[in-house]
Parts: sequence; structure tokens; C-alpha cells
Amino acid sequence: MRIGLYPGTFDPVTLGHIDIVRRAASLVDRLVIGVAINRDKGPLFSLEERVAMVEAECVPLGAAVGCEIVAHPFENLLIDCARDVGAGLIIRGLRAVADFEYEYQMVGMNRILDNSIETVFLMAEAEHQAIASKLVKEIARLGGDVSKFVTPAVNRALVDRLRR
Repeated sequence: MRIGLYPGTFDPVTLGHIDIVRRAASLVDRLVIGVAINRDKGPLFSLEERVAMVEAECVPLGAAVGCEIVAHPFENLLIDCARDVGAGLIIRGLRAVADFEYEYQMVGMNRILDNSIETVFLMAEAEHQAIASKLVKEIARLGGDVSKFVTPAVNRALVDRLRR
């Protein structure tokens, strides 16, 4: 069984993330979406809320291509998470050259830690290349419309959270 791990903070999950999940699901038999706890980033949504969003928005996508998709919270090293879930492949989404520079360093370090786990980069579709969770949250905080960047359910969750 080919198992892939797509890690991220997913705060919140965006259409860009969903695009990568949809495409990654065609490459593996089981796709684990690793939802990073990452307290340093000060997420807007709790871990439980982010896992629930990922499950609601991404898990159904696997059925269309015969891939099991699961959400898996983690707080350890990415390479250790990959081992924990039995992944032989780490899937990373790229939007721009700046993403590649960071990811290139990460792959190098991960290869030293465990060279049996490969990393595959998927370029975001053109219409999703500008979408970043950080920018989506900033636009929403300032009262802007983020409906072009997230699903309706995530949009409602953002609006509700920021009203408080």
C-alpha cells in the first residue's frame, strides 16, 4: 500500500490545500493529512477545529479516486510523523519560488534523517497560487471577502470566529 503524508497547519484549510489533496490522492492508496499542532504559530482555530475542517473538506475527496484520506494531528518531527503513519512519501504543495527555497532545505534535512522517505512537490494550480492561510486570515480579520479562497463552511467558521 502506498501511503503519503501531506503535512501542514491548515489554519484554516484553503482551496489551495484542497487542490493539493485532490491531486495527491491520485498518487497514493492512503493519504494522511498531518495537521501540525505548532503552538508557535498561534493558530486561530484549535487543533480539534482544524482536524474537523480537514476531515469535512478533504476526506470525501478520496472516494472519487479510491484513496483513503485521514486527518492525523502531530507535534513531532515531520520525518517521525511519516514513520508513525507508515508513509513512504511526503507531499508538499508549492506556490512560489520562495516556497521552494524553504522546502529544498527541509528535504535535505529529512533525507539525512531518513533517506527511505521521498518527498514529492505538487505545484498549486494557477488560480490557487496566491492563496495562503495567513493572508486569508488577515483579509477576514479586516472584513474582506475570503469566499474565493475557502469553502463555504470554512468561510462561515472564519466569520463566526472573528465576530467574537
